[in-house]
Amino acid sequence: MDTNVAYLLMLGTLAGFGYIGWRAATEKELDSDAYLSARGTQNWLRIGLSLFASGVGIWLLFSPAEVGYYGGFWDVLGYALSAATPFLLLAYVGPKIRRKLPDGVTLADFVRMRIGRRMQVYVGIISVLYMFTFLFAEFLAIGKAMELLAGMKPLYPILLVAAVTAAYTSYGGLPASLRTDRVQGWLVLWLLVALLLILFGADIGTMLEQAKAHTPEDLEWDWAHGSISDMNKASFLSGLALIVAITSAEMFSQGNWQRAYASEDEDALKKGACFAAVLVLPLIFIMGFLGTVVAGQGAVEDPSMAFFLLIEDAGVFIIALFIILGIALVCSSADTLQNAVVASISRDLSDGRMDLKTARLVSLGLIPIAVYLATEPTILGLKLDGLGIFEIFLFADLLATATVLPVLLTLNDRIDGRASLAGAICGLLSVVLYGVVTADLSAGIHYLISPTNDIGLANLGVFLSALIGSGLVTVIGSNVLREIDSREA
Repeated sequence: MDTNVAYLLMLGTLAGFGYIGWRAATEKELDSDAYLSARGTQNWLRIGLSLFASGVGIWLLFSPAEVGYYGGFWDVLGYALSAATPFLLLAYVGPKIRRKLPDGVTLADFVRMRIGRRMQVYVGIISVLYMFTFLFAEFLAIGKAMELLAGMKPLYPILLVAAVTAAYTSYGGLPASLRTDRVQGWLVLWLLVALLLILFGADIGTMLEQAKAHTPEDLEWDWAHGSISDMNKASFLSGLALIVAITSAEMFSQGNWQRAYASEDEDALKKGACFAAVLVLPLIFIMGFLGTVVAGQGAVEDPSMAFFLLIEDAGVFIIALFIILGIALVCSSADTLQNAVVASISRDLSDGRMDLKTARLVSLGLIPIAVYLATEPTILGLKLDGLGIFEIFLFADLLATATVLPVLLTLNDRIDGRASLAGAICGLLSVVLYGVVTADLSAGIHYLISPTNDIGLANLGVFLSALIGSGLVTVIGSNVLREIDSREA
């Protein structure tokens, strides 16, 4: 496709989203609460579309296919489930947290009420680390996507997307993000389904054969590399690890909790979250399945580009639609992440002392940092390319996994906040203990930084040790403290 035409398509799509966001921002005067929570304004369909749109970023065209290329059936299924389970968990625990803290905005607001200020700060740091990594990974991905689809220099689409989303998000806050999500959600859903049917609908038989095939160049692996038909133990354990890690981390994505409070009532939240789960699960599975198709065709140099290899011979019209789709995907997640990071900084890290003007300035100030990190610099010896970002994600996932049960267990009034804090710490110590038992102390310490197995996939044992260890200490510690308090009384 001609690069100039691609720029016009990209600019036109961005201008449309920018206008929608601007209109939402100027409809009424926003106070700080409306800016961060849009409290009680969204019905179930709007919440469902917003959760769906903000949950599927441009990574949809990269990560599922790469996971399918490497892992096969169980990894694809695990990845699809890990995208849906946070919404199902939100549907279950979201109403309970709203009931206990009706004026909250983030999960860490609830943490402060139940556990205390120190734990609120800790949860806020985990949230900001995870969401900000997600943000610059999205910028990095749109740069790569536009380079592949239209030959653009990656920095240009990164700058344009960052500028437009920052403009309407910093001015309009969550209401602007919610309004654009409605359009982006429907656009992503119908455009992606239509494109997949056009491209692959008539060739299902051949694709199934390729998905079942082994990758000839990778027969030295312990399992059929990327084969959808090989349901082996290694792939199953890796898929299970993805469910634990990503579900835990997504519970600390404050954009989901902002939408929990934006729901007009508990019923709207439940229905909307379940609707988002129903939409996202099959899409992720199909995109992962396409990665196994690429693996069956033969080894490729960069598996993260697996999906794009399937569409490299598509016509100009199809490429044009993928450019619009890519912009919709990145905007739907980027504006959510920008607003959610600001919510976590202003509510959790600054203890609610940040006014609306400062919050807007923080929102704008984040963008140059995210753009810089998306240019793949090397910082402290770690190059922030795809592998470096994956390592940061896994580190944040592990912190979240060690913290999620101590937080959610406090929904039960019998859980003591002091035990929850100890549980989060002991969740990480459990990872070290797991390393000592399975190897040695150095391995345990290494798992804290890089929770992967020998072949670079998420290590189920590491994540389960963090989850189980934190939960056990929280429950047992609460019982012990309750007994001590009763004796002292």
